[in-house]
Amino acid sequence: MKIFKFGGASIKDATGIKNVATVLQKVGYKNTLVVVSAMGKTTNALEIVIKNYFENKPQLQSAIQKVKNYHNDILWDLFSDESHEAFKKTNFFFNELDVFFKRNKSPDYNFVYDQVIGYGELISTTIISEYLNYIGIKNIWMDVREQIKTDPYYRKANVDWDATQSLITSKINRTNLNITQGFLGSDSNNFTTTLGREGSDYTAAIYGYCLNAQSVTIWKDVPGVLNADPRYFENAQLLNKISYREAIELAFYGASVIHPNTLQPLQGKEIPLYVKSFLHPECAGTKISKNIALEPLIPCFIVKKDQVLISLSSLDFSYIVEENISTIFNLLHIYKMKVNVIQNSAISFSVCVDNIYNNVEKLLHHLKAKFKVNCQENVSLYTIRHYNQNVIDQIEIGKTVLLKQLTKETVQLVTAPIK
Repeated sequence: MKIFKFGGASIKDATGIKNVATVLQKVGYKNTLVVVSAMGKTTNALEIVIKNYFENKPQLQSAIQKVKNYHNDILWDLFSDESHEAFKKTNFFFNELDVFFKRNKSPDYNFVYDQVIGYGELISTTIISEYLNYIGIKNIWMDVREQIKTDPYYRKANVDWDATQSLITSKINRTNLNITQGFLGSDSNNFTTTLGREGSDYTAAIYGYCLNAQSVTIWKDVPGVLNADPRYFENAQLLNKISYREAIELAFYGASVIHPNTLQPLQGKEIPLYVKSFLHPECAGTKISKNIALEPLIPCFIVKKDQVLISLSSLDFSYIVEENISTIFNLLHIYKMKVNVIQNSAISFSVCVDNIYNNVEKLLHHLKAKFKVNCQENVSLYTIRHYNQNVIDQIEIGKTVLLKQLTKETVQLVTAPIK
């Protein structure tokens, strides 16, 4: 069986959805499962809906209507008749969303986030499934929440692999073209959970693992995995082949083309991952598999913006030893900080983190009880794999280097603009 994943950029409008059909017709769709993200910027639009629910209720319905209008415009471009089932099914989800907001009693932002945000994927897959059936590409729509089970760690849930394996094995007809949602799962109480941003890639890998797939292909608006994000770096180059190990390193450091959790399950069963262009499906793209050298062997650049650099030292100039480090990491865990780089000396400890859950103020307040604390927000973290001195020098131009850390294959720099 083959697993395909299409992201939001590939289905941002009716033309994109028609192109999905073209890709399937060109490469074949027998024994295939297609994982789909929300359309375009729908996830961002639903985040505004959630924000209004908590902070600006008079604007809630207006924000929902914008999401509805966006999808209705796509429906009108795809189907000539308003009586088509796609309109009814899409409207059902918006009605369900309204009911949730009226009945919800939970003040937990993360819980509400997961119950609301997944409607982007539920609606996108419904529209795509209905369109494919409409043009003669017969398929079965599946609710991923009935197959991928997780714990209730909302916004970054952990997969219950045993339950998920059992459900996927028993529910999927391998001979069909199956359409389902990325990013989503459900907990033991059947509340919706999410796997983290960019989690649709991970969803594809979960299905690949559980179905012992022949391959997993991620269809993107780039020709494959590039050695740098073209939004931030000029002259980005295509990487033709990457080993699992190298790809996991790149994903760990934040390469946006691959979700950090995607590769481990595929590596476990040696299932190759392809990253290809949905604009040029006939091109080879990038192949990620076992024991292959990076081709070409060139520096690979990753940048994370809007980071927070926290520097700690002991109040009495005593050593930062195991007990102190244990305390620091326990607090980082409690406040759900994603640690991207650490550096310590005898009397200091620095950590660069993502403030995903907006808990940095609470963390700093707690740390100040025991340490002298310095915090710099809005810094950038650059990671270069297979670096040389020339590329380090280029990155440092026009920046203040706040932290630098080198190993044999990797250099990381935390920088701020020169003031």
